[in-house]
Amino acid sequence: MKTHSDPTSTIDIGQLCRLFPASDFVIADDGFCVIDMRYDSCLSILTEPCRFDGFLIFFCISGNVRIMINLREFEVTENSLFINFPGDIITVPGMDESQKDRIHFIVIAMTSDYMAGLDMNMPQLMTQGISVLGNPCYMLTEEERSIAKKYLSLASDVLRSNLSHKKECITALFSSLFYLDGSVIERGMGMHGALSPTGKKPDRKEEIFHSFISLVSEYHTKERGVAFYADRMCLTPKYLSKTVRAVSGRLAPEWIDAYVMLEARNLLKYSDLPIKGIAGRLNFANSSAFLKFFKARMGITPLQYRKKG
Repeated sequence: MKTHSDPTSTIDIGQLCRLFPASDFVIADDGFCVIDMRYDSCLSILTEPCRFDGFLIFFCISGNVRIMINLREFEVTENSLFINFPGDIITVPGMDESQKDRIHFIVIAMTSDYMAGLDMNMPQLMTQGISVLGNPCYMLTEEERSIAKKYLSLASDVLRSNLSHKKECITALFSSLFYLDGSVIERGMGMHGALSPTGKKPDRKEEIFHSFISLVSEYHTKERGVAFYADRMCLTPKYLSKTVRAVSGRLAPEWIDAYVMLEARNLLKYSDLPIKGIAGRLNFANSSAFLKFFKARMGITPLQYRKKG
């Protein structure tokens, strides 16, 4: 819903699913869905800025469309991969009438909680994700397209099977899929495979934002204050905060907290560290400070989250 402080709409996975007929779903669950998406008038909701409360991966099978992410415009074309992170502001400003019949995407949507439950090296993928913030569109090679299609086909077969541990199978499969995405990003960075924004070079504010995110990725387990990052960038905290908000639509502390929370949930799920140890790892003064921070954002205590498994 839109608020006075946030002019964009936030769409959760339930609202996203309701935009599409049941026939469009390849697989669906509470924490994720895979949609065989073609053009539909319901997509007009994306003509206004909105956020999806989770992760979106688009595989463009055919057609092309202009998409704006955090005020930067990109051309998503046939055989490309497009990634949208939680909190990103996404807009489809308009669509060429001649393209509507050609639009065909496979869309994977996951909630942040579901992502936190995937068994993968989160710090490594978050570091790779920095490049995605600057350029979320990558062209797939023939080999990558073939492998991606096999992943989706296998996921569909598993969900439609009578296996007793279907959800666990899918979770492991999606963990692996993100490493495939990471390989695409690495290859794109090394071989200039990333698609360029449409006629735009990053301006000064965008460069500041990317530098800020890079520093947050490196120091979020040690420093949570905006002043620290501003000092490292030789900026005032006020100017840094204003710039981050202008480029991303999110406050600087929200970006810092998002990295800290992702690390915290990862440690709670996939480590044997006691709560006190996790609080120390994330540089909280004590367990009580960590508990207060975590509960304010998750609505439950770290111990309750760990027990949820």
